[in-house]
Amino acid sequence: MHERVMDAGTHGRNVAMELLEATMGSVRTPFAVRLWDGTVWSPTPHTEPRFTLVLHHPASLRRMFLPLNQISLGSAYVYGDFDIEGDRVAAFALADALLDRTWRWRERLALGRLLLQLPGPGRHEGRGAMLTGPLHSRVRDRQAISFHYDISNDFYRLWLDRRMVYSCAYFADESEDLDTAQERKIDYTCRKLLLQPGERLLDIGCGWGALIMHAARRYGADATGITLSAAQATLATERIAGERLSGRCRVEVRDYREMEETGTFDKVVSIGMVEHVGRRRLEEYFARAWRLLRPGGIFLNHGIAESLTNPPTRGPSFIERYVFPDGELVPISETVQAAEAAGFEVRDLESLREHYALTLRHWVGRLDAAWEEARRCIDEVTCRIWRLYMAGSAHGFATGRLNLYQLLLVKPDRGESRFPLTRSHLYPGGRP
Repeated sequence: MHERVMDAGTHGRNVAMELLEATMGSVRTPFAVRLWDGTVWSPTPHTEPRFTLVLHHPASLRRMFLPLNQISLGSAYVYGDFDIEGDRVAAFALADALLDRTWRWRERLALGRLLLQLPGPGRHEGRGAMLTGPLHSRVRDRQAISFHYDISNDFYRLWLDRRMVYSCAYFADESEDLDTAQERKIDYTCRKLLLQPGERLLDIGCGWGALIMHAARRYGADATGITLSAAQATLATERIAGERLSGRCRVEVRDYREMEETGTFDKVVSIGMVEHVGRRRLEEYFARAWRLLRPGGIFLNHGIAESLTNPPTRGPSFIERYVFPDGELVPISETVQAAEAAGFEVRDLESLREHYALTLRHWVGRLDAAWEEARRCIDEVTCRIWRLYMAGSAHGFATGRLNLYQLLLVKPDRGESRFPLTRSHLYPGGRP
């Protein structure tokens, strides 16, 4: 019996080594793989690895590669079949190489035969979103937002900045701390809006209220925030009261499609919400913002966009299943077209892509630093989902697969925009 066990273990290791050579042998990124028995394999054995994949048992590769898609790779990490030591963001270059590769049918057949020689894994428990109703209906959108944002305010508090800004920060340099960069982003946004004392501001998708509080405190605005997350609204209201700003800003649980206050607002802002709107509803979204603004009003739309030249995702998306159900990223050209169709004039378009890569690296590092507390706050599987999605997103922004744009729009008043002739108001002191 002991010899058969040893033989089975040796066979599993040999099959794994053959699989690694066949699937990853041509990858030039310096990395290593450590098997469950301590054996180490690397395509670049004489180079210090940037990261190490740690396979925890003989079924790990079968879970990762059968079938080879985002869900299999992501689920294997989420449920602990393997870990990543070192630079987790760099590990996504390997994932790209595997998922983007065109496998010939003979290669697929050979890999399948090898994978089937490894132990058959049990089934992972289901943790993906289970939404009901028509896509991007009001009922379904509330479910999608709750799935992501209502998991735990305390969890988000562990790794976000002190204002709890869950969107791209704005850095003066790569060494700057997250709190400073997030305050700069909020203030930069208010300056882009040309916000003045007494003006009425609407924040669509206001999160935990950081922007509206800053707008009320620093700029004297009368600010309203709306969100579909009850947990966000509760904490935002508490924070507003704690800063004695209740007379100047407020948060409501409300869908943007329920806003009927025609011409009520001087300025409208939306930070990281357009990704939830959906391609088919973009024109409706911008048309609603148009109606809410007075003539001459300004709308700043801040959102993630997918590169127009990206190859389509093969197979199901990890983000769609585990993180942002029903989220849709569209190229910035489609967003601009929808805004112009609603009547807006485009005044400014700025990419903050590198800033988001930096922001996400901060979030991953802060989550790692608070890992034990985060596990107690929610559960390990959810923590691993968030760690993986944020590291993968950092890679996406760093490589240009994803981008982040601030689109500044005006509702012209009989042809007048009333914008300054220069951009000097955006950079006081000559620095961002």
